[in-house]
Amino acid sequence: MNQGPVSHFIAHHFRHFNAAALKDAAIGYSQHLAEGGKMLVSLGGAMSTAELGISLAEMIRQDKVQIISCTGANLEEDLMNLVAHTSYRRIPHYRDLTPEQERELMDAGLNRVTDTCIPEEEAFRKLQKHVVKIWKSAEAKGQRFFPHEFMYELINSKVLEEEYEIDPKNSWMVAAAEKNLPIVVAGWEDSTLGNIFASYIIKGELQASTVKSGVEYMVWLADWYRNNSTGHGVGFFQIGGGIAGDFPICVVPMMYQDLEWSGVPFWSYFCQISDSTTSYGSYSGAVPNEKITWGKLDVTTPKFIIESDATIVAPLVFAWVLGW
Repeated sequence: MNQGPVSHFIAHHFRHFNAAALKDAAIGYSQHLAEGGKMLVSLGGAMSTAELGISLAEMIRQDKVQIISCTGANLEEDLMNLVAHTSYRRIPHYRDLTPEQERELMDAGLNRVTDTCIPEEEAFRKLQKHVVKIWKSAEAKGQRFFPHEFMYELINSKVLEEEYEIDPKNSWMVAAAEKNLPIVVAGWEDSTLGNIFASYIIKGELQASTVKSGVEYMVWLADWYRNNSTGHGVGFFQIGGGIAGDFPICVVPMMYQDLEWSGVPFWSYFCQISDSTTSYGSYSGAVPNEKITWGKLDVTTPKFIIESDATIVAPLVFAWVLGW
């Protein structure tokens, strides 16, 4: 493969421990794609606010990702950063904040994610005024869509373009919308826009059925997996833990255990980036071999776990796959 300066640095310096695990996982990712496999990337944590889109968007554009599973927060926060970036406030010494200082941030409409505060008015409300129109328009027509489909409609309508505050090439959602990339968003209601949608239901202005549910996502995913897991199969690249990873990986055992379908391939590559302490009592801290017992991975599935900060690791893996 072509190696740019970042890839060359990894090849030369990353020889042991987590560094070696990172390089091995990156090599495995590239090999999986080269052999005709497809890749699911799951986004847990606050990857969009961490601006992972700078590298993930190019992965999408170059067909290095075929499907994404993400939290509702990651779905919306990429667009929030897109339209409100200059109003974000970075707090480098966030560990030193007192409870009173945290309250001051809240009173100022600044919701903190580690070292970064998302501005409520400039981010949440800027999206809300457009998304509510799309929700109501769909409901008036008797239409129902998945959460990410509403976001794609918002992006493709171009109404946000005049409010872009970063180069849209660094938005993974813009890249995904351009390709109509499949996305699975389990637990979408656990997000700002999900909460806003619930508020309109409570006020009697929208019906819950207008936005398709997580169960419907699982049904859709089962069909997608059956149609895309032939040949070298579908790999699973998990960034962080939580529902973004646990939900989609379960589609395989669901198909052959609950549906009793035969010939369902296991996930054909697995890598998890996590700083969770290794533990058999924790999903995020479980080693990949435990997934064999749950019918998600096979004995021969290439398995990697990189115990480190995903904001450091994921861009490096992507850089290797992209040949940067």
